[in-house]
Amino acid sequence: MKPRSRRGGGRPTIADVAKRAGVGAITVSRALREPQRVSEDLRRQIAAVIDELGYVPDPNARALASVRTDVIGVLVPSLTNNVFAEVVRGIYDGLGDSHLQVQLGNTHYSGLEEERLLRVFLSQRPSALVVSGIDQTPTARKLLEGGGCPVVQIMEIGPDPVDMMIGFSHFEGGRTVTRHLVDRGYRKVGFIGARMDPRSQRRLAGYRAEMKRAGLFDPRLVTTTTMPSSIPLGRELLRDALAKVPALDAVFCNNDDLALGVLFECHCSAIEVPAKMGIAGFNDLDMMSVAFPSLTSVSTPRYEIGRRAVSMLRAAIAGSRPEQPVIDVGFALKPRESTARKI
Repeated sequence: MKPRSRRGGGRPTIADVAKRAGVGAITVSRALREPQRVSEDLRRQIAAVIDELGYVPDPNARALASVRTDVIGVLVPSLTNNVFAEVVRGIYDGLGDSHLQVQLGNTHYSGLEEERLLRVFLSQRPSALVVSGIDQTPTARKLLEGGGCPVVQIMEIGPDPVDMMIGFSHFEGGRTVTRHLVDRGYRKVGFIGARMDPRSQRRLAGYRAEMKRAGLFDPRLVTTTTMPSSIPLGRELLRDALAKVPALDAVFCNNDDLALGVLFECHCSAIEVPAKMGIAGFNDLDMMSVAFPSLTSVSTPRYEIGRRAVSMLRAAIAGSRPEQPVIDVGFALKPRESTARKI
């Protein structure tokens, strides 16, 4: 497979903005630096073109037109979530013997915040960028395509990388764990999810596809919320799920926090696990193997993703483009006591 060429003709310039907006470059510069001197209609017109092209004003452009900093910008949706903490650890370890430094940004699962941070990072002319997921807004996508530096999208794979990509299929992960529960003899298999970001939505889609394949899908089996995930929330969502479907006999939890909360609620409600309730999570954090009973989960190679993403970027910075720009690192189902019901 030939290396994928980057979209776009390079980093958009102020001249590109001026040409598209039908004004002079001085007018664009004035709109950015002294907006009070430009009419509101013209400011809106220029702002729309800036968003369309993904233009990032560079305060150092005149003096440093060809210079890049020794910085790799890293955008993740959370700095407290253990999943992304492992990714970041892999990134730092991958740079241990390098002159490159990491600049971290927390998007808080917000597309608009990701756009804002990308503008800040790109204005500082980083050597490369790491961004989480494949669901950037159109504006963020244009910023990445026109940023003039290597980009790796992490934690997921898809058919249309900005540049390079490393991760796994959340849809197939959802299908795999659901199939495991069905194969263990569970029939009223519910899905419990929180926050429901795009990766979570794809796990839900995998669950739904597998349940339909088995002829077992019922929309009442799905219980989700946009609230942030937590162990107490897992307990609450299981109560909600049982109120809708009292015959519920298993749950696939969108992540391990929820799965542990479900387990605690089963203990408090005298619901025997796995005989009366099967439980499976996603990500396979350390707590899953030491819970009682131990909890089935899907192991994802988070540290490896971070470290290999840096390896890809370092090679690209050195001028060596990968033959395979999309790397599927896969996942592994970890069956444990919580789904070991006798068939």
